[in-house]
Amino acid sequence: MNSVTPKMGAVERPVIRQLDEGAINRIAAGEVVERPASAVKELVENAVDAGARRIEIAYADGGKSLIRITDDGCGMTADDLPLALSRHATSKIDGSDLLDIHTFGFRGEALPSLGAVGRLSITSRVEGGEGCVLSVSGGHAEPVRPAALSGGTVVELRDLFFATPARLKFLRTDRAEAQAIGEVVRKLAMAEPFVGFTLRDVTGGGEGRVLFRAEPESGDMFDALHGRLTCVLGREFAENAIAIDAEREGLHLTGYAALPTYSRGSAVAQYLFVNGRPVKDKVLIGALRAAYFDYLSRDRHPAACLFIDCDPHLVDVNVHPAKSEVRFRDPSMARGLIVSGLRHALAEAGHRASTTVAQATLGAFRPEPGAADTAPPHRYQAPATGFERSFASYTPERPSEEARAAGYLSQAPERDSPRGFAEAGFSQMAASARVEPTPFDTPDSDLPLGAARAQVHENYIIAQTARGIVVVDQHAAHERLVYEKLKKQMAQNGVASQALLIPEIVELSDNDCACLLDIAEDLATLGLGIEPFGGGAIAVRETPAVLGRVDAKRMIRDILDELSDLGDSSTVQARIEAVLSRVACHGSIRSGRQMRADEMNALLREMEATPHSGQCNHGRPTYVELKLSDIERLFGRT
Repeated sequence: MNSVTPKMGAVERPVIRQLDEGAINRIAAGEVVERPASAVKELVENAVDAGARRIEIAYADGGKSLIRITDDGCGMTADDLPLALSRHATSKIDGSDLLDIHTFGFRGEALPSLGAVGRLSITSRVEGGEGCVLSVSGGHAEPVRPAALSGGTVVELRDLFFATPARLKFLRTDRAEAQAIGEVVRKLAMAEPFVGFTLRDVTGGGEGRVLFRAEPESGDMFDALHGRLTCVLGREFAENAIAIDAEREGLHLTGYAALPTYSRGSAVAQYLFVNGRPVKDKVLIGALRAAYFDYLSRDRHPAACLFIDCDPHLVDVNVHPAKSEVRFRDPSMARGLIVSGLRHALAEAGHRASTTVAQATLGAFRPEPGAADTAPPHRYQAPATGFERSFASYTPERPSEEARAAGYLSQAPERDSPRGFAEAGFSQMAASARVEPTPFDTPDSDLPLGAARAQVHENYIIAQTARGIVVVDQHAAHERLVYEKLKKQMAQNGVASQALLIPEIVELSDNDCACLLDIAEDLATLGLGIEPFGGGAIAVRETPAVLGRVDAKRMIRDILDELSDLGDSSTVQARIEAVLSRVACHGSIRSGRQMRADEMNALLREMEATPHSGQCNHGRPTYVELKLSDIERLFGRT
């Protein structure tokens, strides 16, 4: 093509040129290999695809000077090596169906891209064949040579980005890059529990030091995953996680999710996999948050490791250069599966609370030397937030008239005050549990929450179990029970709506208006009635009665923001349940109320029969269980 740029009048016409192979590979490297952790991800995934059972990852200087991946996979022949370093050469798909993907890699871009920006050598040997090695430096390949290797493949990448030095300036410190490599290896270890992983830092030479080791697990998939999560996320997560197994229309959800009382201060313990591939998908993350929003305050985050498996044709994994994002054919189906599967599993957990609650309690009995005067009191997870403190500062008042008018509160005598509401609730609870007034020496200690033995400070119930004692926060426990009853009534009777005397008109774009009208029926079930008003406007004709006066325009905007961010909206439901939670907080038994033995035992029996009673409406634990062995250790009796 002519190298002179043709001119069209006073404007120069740009010339279309074919890029050379080196430039193409460097561009691909910029998309696929952003940092050393990206190179580790691509190479380890290749090892897994090769059928490796053990993989060792070694790096030096945060992966900038050396990355070495050793595996015991099927290996490659001398004829395979040059092909492996050619662009779009792969053994994983034949090109006939780009959606029928069952492996991590499939585009054939990683190895040539790494060879274009670093010094890459691949040593490999197939079973029954001879070992061979191929080296590439800055995109220039050397001839294949014989090499000594017992089997499998060893890939060494040295001086990453030496051919594109400008990229080196954007890398972070060695420590930060090393942490990113460790996170990649741990995610892949969770995805492949039957494969062994070893991570070494060989900075300075020699064998280096082992930073992470996970031996291959055995047993069925759930046992293997539980063992691997114990190794990767720690024993506390494994002890406080419940197994998830749900299926819907071709999508299969498995994994483990932690109890609400085992929550985190940020979303650092949320791992999602689609067909074994670690992904970051806002639809799935939003679904995980929606599944827990009724059990955690807004500043707490659930911990979970979830796997969605489906026919490859139901999900597109080729929407991101690093394959970290996916696109489902039916996103709402995937979201609904996660929400329903998690809520069902959490309901089956019943009144169970995390073991970290008891551990934190025992830790409070053992203050560190010299820290008694300076350390803040230890809490089960984190200090109270502003949201939590706001509930603690509420003064007693009667339940809202809106909630009463909407029929969310069951009719009972003496409901003119929260105390009367609570006393009536306990009377009904005792009657429904059929607990007769009995002395404290009842045989109920064989039940999960035991038999009540005492009440201290007019707020905490001490119960004896067969293996220890249980300390119950009577207000938090009854608050959860009342809340669950209110939700059940709402589900049975529906959400009452109130018609606006003058409908509120909200001006929107045509696209936003269409999005809202698509979910108009769902909003109507929650008491929010909308209809088109011409152009891009909608008319809000009804609002949920329990919410009282509502800023309809602001609510509509919040719903649209959530639809745009997560693909679904739970804004209206969240607000309604927040009101029910507040009603339950005011309507439950307050601290300072003395209780009889039958009332305390009735509360314990109701907790055992009510899902989610292990935590209050704000995610705090409602009871602490201490094993007798733990108590004996406190007194040195072991």
